[in-house]
Amino acid sequence: QVQLVESGGGLVQAGGSLRLSCAASRSINSINPMRWHRQAPGKQRELVAAITSGGTTTYADSVKGRFTISRDNAKNTVYLQMNSLKYEDTAVYYCNAFYSDYLGKKVSYWGQGTQVTVSS
Repeated sequence: QVQLVESGGGLVQAGGSLRLSCAASRSINSINPMRWHRQAPGKQRELVAAITSGGTTTYADSVKGRFTISRDNAKNTVYLQMNSLKYEDTAVYYCNAFYSDYLGKKVSYWGQGTQVTVSS
Protein backbone atom coordinates (compact mmCIF):
# COMPACT_ATOMS: atom_id res chain seq x y z
CA GLN A 1 0.00 0.00 0.00
CA VAL A 2 1.03 3.54 -0.73
CA GLN A 3 -0.27 6.65 0.97
CA LEU A 4 -0.29 10.00 -0.77
CA VAL A 5 -1.00 12.92 1.52
CA GLU A 6 -1.77 16.34 0.10
CA SER A 7 -1.50 19.56 2.06
CA GLY A 8 -1.30 23.29 1.51
CA GLY A 9 -4.81 24.06 0.34
CA GLY A 10 -6.87 26.89 1.73
CA LEU A 11 -8.79 30.07 1.02
CA VAL A 12 -7.03 32.74 -1.01
CA GLN A 13 -8.07 35.87 -2.86
CA ALA A 14 -7.94 36.02 -6.62
CA GLY A 15 -4.43 36.87 -7.73
CA GLY A 16 -2.90 35.17 -4.74
CA SER A 17 -0.68 32.11 -4.46
CA LEU A 18 -0.67 28.73 -2.79
CA ARG A 19 1.81 25.88 -2.70
CA LEU A 20 0.46 22.36 -2.53
CA SER A 21 2.51 19.40 -1.36
CA CYS A 22 2.00 15.69 -1.90
CA ALA A 23 4.02 13.42 0.37
CA ALA A 24 4.31 9.76 -0.59
CA SER A 25 4.88 6.92 1.87
CA ARG A 26 7.20 5.19 -0.60
CA SER A 27 10.00 6.38 -2.83
CA ILE A 28 8.96 8.39 -5.87
CA ASN A 29 12.34 8.13 -7.59
CA SER A 30 11.05 5.84 -10.30
CA ILE A 31 7.46 7.08 -10.43
CA ASN A 32 6.93 8.43 -13.90
CA PRO A 33 5.05 10.66 -13.95
CA MET A 34 3.67 12.16 -10.78
CA ARG A 35 0.42 14.02 -11.43
CA TRP A 36 -1.83 16.67 -9.94
CA HIS A 37 -5.53 16.58 -10.80
CA ARG A 38 -8.41 18.72 -9.64
CA GLN A 39 -12.15 18.42 -9.43
CA ALA A 40 -14.51 21.36 -9.16
CA PRO A 41 -18.10 20.94 -7.94
CA GLY A 42 -20.28 19.44 -10.66
CA LYS A 43 -17.33 18.88 -12.98
CA GLN A 44 -15.19 15.93 -13.96
CA ARG A 45 -11.74 15.45 -12.50
CA GLU A 46 -9.13 16.95 -14.79
CA LEU A 47 -5.38 16.66 -15.12
CA VAL A 48 -3.63 19.85 -14.06
CA ALA A 49 0.06 19.04 -14.28
CA ALA A 50 2.49 16.15 -14.51
CA ILE A 51 6.21 15.69 -14.01
CA THR A 52 8.37 12.80 -15.17
CA SER A 53 11.23 11.26 -13.24
CA GLY A 54 13.54 13.22 -15.51
CA GLY A 55 11.84 16.50 -14.68
CA THR A 56 9.84 17.02 -17.86
CA THR A 57 6.63 18.86 -17.10
CA THR A 58 3.27 19.20 -18.80
CA TYR A 59 0.35 21.44 -17.92
CA ALA A 60 -3.28 21.93 -18.74
CA ASP A 61 -3.75 24.96 -20.99
CA SER A 62 -5.80 26.65 -18.30
CA VAL A 63 -2.88 26.78 -15.85
CA LYS A 64 0.13 27.25 -18.15
CA GLY A 65 2.29 30.13 -17.07
CA ARG A 66 0.66 30.26 -13.62
CA PHE A 67 1.28 26.84 -12.05
CA THR A 68 4.59 25.04 -11.61
CA ILE A 69 4.97 21.38 -10.70
CA SER A 70 8.18 20.14 -9.13
CA ARG A 71 9.44 17.11 -7.25
CA ASP A 72 11.92 16.41 -4.49
CA ASN A 73 12.81 12.73 -4.72
CA ALA A 74 14.82 12.86 -1.51
CA LYS A 75 11.68 13.89 0.37
CA ASN A 76 9.30 11.73 -1.69
CA THR A 77 7.29 14.86 -2.29
CA VAL A 78 5.73 16.57 -5.28
CA TYR A 79 4.74 20.22 -5.22
CA LEU A 80 2.34 22.43 -7.12
CA GLN A 81 3.10 26.13 -6.94
CA MET A 82 0.01 28.05 -7.93
CA ASN A 83 0.31 31.74 -8.73
CA SER A 84 -2.14 34.31 -10.08
CA LEU A 85 -5.00 32.19 -8.84
CA LYS A 86 -8.40 32.66 -10.41
CA TYR A 87 -11.88 31.94 -9.14
CA GLU A 88 -12.13 29.08 -11.63
CA ASP A 89 -9.15 27.35 -9.97
CA THR A 90 -11.42 26.56 -7.04
CA ALA A 91 -11.45 22.77 -6.68
CA VAL A 92 -10.25 19.83 -4.67
CA TYR A 93 -6.72 19.04 -5.77
CA TYR A 94 -5.52 15.44 -5.83
CA CYS A 95 -2.13 13.85 -6.18
CA ASN A 96 -1.87 10.68 -8.27
CA ALA A 97 0.83 8.11 -8.89
CA PHE A 98 1.13 4.60 -10.27
CA TYR A 99 3.19 2.12 -8.31
CA SER A 100 3.99 -1.46 -9.27
CA ASP A 101 2.66 -4.20 -7.01
CA TYR A 102 4.59 -7.40 -6.23
CA LEU A 103 3.44 -8.87 -9.55
CA GLY A 104 4.67 -5.86 -11.48
CA LYS A 105 1.17 -4.62 -12.16
CA LYS A 106 0.68 -0.85 -12.12
CA VAL A 107 -1.70 0.27 -9.41
CA SER A 108 -3.11 3.81 -9.27
CA TYR A 109 -3.01 5.62 -5.95
CA TRP A 110 -4.76 8.85 -5.02
CA GLY A 111 -4.48 11.14 -2.09
CA GLN A 112 -7.46 12.34 -0.09
CA GLY A 113 -7.38 15.74 -1.74
CA THR A 114 -6.88 19.27 -0.49
CA GLN A 115 -9.44 22.03 -0.99
CA VAL A 116 -8.42 25.20 -2.79
CA THR A 117 -10.93 28.03 -2.69
CA VAL A 118 -10.28 31.25 -4.57
CA SER A 119 -12.47 34.20 -3.71
CA SER A 120 -13.22 36.71 -6.42
